[in-house]
Amino acid sequence: MTDQYVATIDLGSNSFHMVIARYHGDSLRIVDRLKQRVRLADGLDDDNRLGQEAMERGLECLRLFGERLHGFPSTRVRVAGTYTLREAINAQEFVRRAQKVLGFPIDIVSGNEEARLIYQGVAHTQQTQGQVLVIDIGGGSTELIIGQDFDCRHVSSRSMGCVSFTRQFFADGELSETRFSQAIEAAEYQLVPVLGRYLDLGWDQVLGSSGTIKTLLEICAAATSEPVIDLPGLLHLKGLLIQAGHIDQVDIPGLSEDRKPLIAAGLSILLGIYRSFNLERMGFSDGALREGLLHTFFDRVKHHDIQLNTLQALSREYEIDQRQAARVRDTAGVLFNQVCDAWQLDMDFGNLLGCAAQLHEIGLHINFTGVHRHSAYIIGNADLPGFTQEEQKALAALARFHRKALKLSELEPLNYLPEQQLWRLVRLLRLAVALHRRRQDGILPELLLEVSTDDELRLHLPASWCNSNTLLFTTLEREQAYQDKAGWKLTLVRA
Repeated sequence: MTDQYVATIDLGSNSFHMVIARYHGDSLRIVDRLKQRVRLADGLDDDNRLGQEAMERGLECLRLFGERLHGFPSTRVRVAGTYTLREAINAQEFVRRAQKVLGFPIDIVSGNEEARLIYQGVAHTQQTQGQVLVIDIGGGSTELIIGQDFDCRHVSSRSMGCVSFTRQFFADGELSETRFSQAIEAAEYQLVPVLGRYLDLGWDQVLGSSGTIKTLLEICAAATSEPVIDLPGLLHLKGLLIQAGHIDQVDIPGLSEDRKPLIAAGLSILLGIYRSFNLERMGFSDGALREGLLHTFFDRVKHHDIQLNTLQALSREYEIDQRQAARVRDTAGVLFNQVCDAWQLDMDFGNLLGCAAQLHEIGLHINFTGVHRHSAYIIGNADLPGFTQEEQKALAALARFHRKALKLSELEPLNYLPEQQLWRLVRLLRLAVALHRRRQDGILPELLLEVSTDDELRLHLPASWCNSNTLLFTTLEREQAYQDKAGWKLTLVRA
């Protein structure tokens, strides 16, 4: 078996990280790491607009990463944007420029998906005992996960990070009891909505990840010679920082110059967590989001299972007619397989189409009127484990356009799926939905769908079937009119 190389990139709010690994069979070994402090979150203004200077710092870093990844196929590289790109209102501008510079697609992951990936990174690189509480303090957000072995039990992403808290509480560098109290209380406030669930679940072990917690570990270890972060050590560090009075006057063993500006904020967040969760000490794991991404290359089947579990859970919660969803999914799959080569649609898009088919009627939970809009809203705002933020947007778009008039101007641009490819999937989904209007099994004939010139679709149907299924054929003619109005050619061929 030939060795293969894979790479993952974590576009963090403070630093960009890249990991390259070689795997052979079931063996994976990291062969290279690159990290650059970009301070992307520093570029967010009060309106959550990312400034050009911060963008250029990020792009310059990605030029270096892209040089290192020259020759990698796109299927072997995964890139994840996190908190700052979730928050920035002009994130798509940066992502478009970044993809050109880097040469690979970029996914912006949701906070909960980021938490799940962090946990997988920890679980695959650290020996754990029983139920584990994992804490990751990033530049813009903090993720908290309870899991056991490789399974997440509960995840949460809170809007507090060492960059954002530095700007909010320590921007001028002053270190005082009052400043720390304000920051710690703000962290505790952020945790109130999720605290009860975590305390109810409980844990046997506590592990931290990320550069901030690693720095705090090194400071505590320098003072106690133990590789743990304990509450007395954190309180001692807080006292030293207050005694220094200003960040420029801080000189503490284990604290590097590049980490110094963010240490007060990171410490405050962790103290808020310690107080809220009644923690006394925690260990550290080198695994993080980028390692979690790395292991998804091995766990494709497991990743697919996570998506399947998500679809099943939503089907139960929103009482989707699963037999109808399966009919539409299967027919959409048949149509997809007949045109995927001509339309250059890869199998990942086929999987996306199938997922959209299973969820397209989720909006019936609200009502039938405007079901396509209701479906899009629910899908776009639900927590979808196993799906990236871009995949979630694509699913919502497919659901939005699965019926009625095609108002193409309402589509928001997607990085994951080029617009032409999205509309092609929409056309297939709409056909599958129209063909199953009667919501019964065993009605459809053998279907033949062809792609002709100028993207024309030609759907061949037996004349005898058309004559005996007037309602369905009329529905297809109405769909033909909708597509024609959108500028797409659909021809119904009575064979």
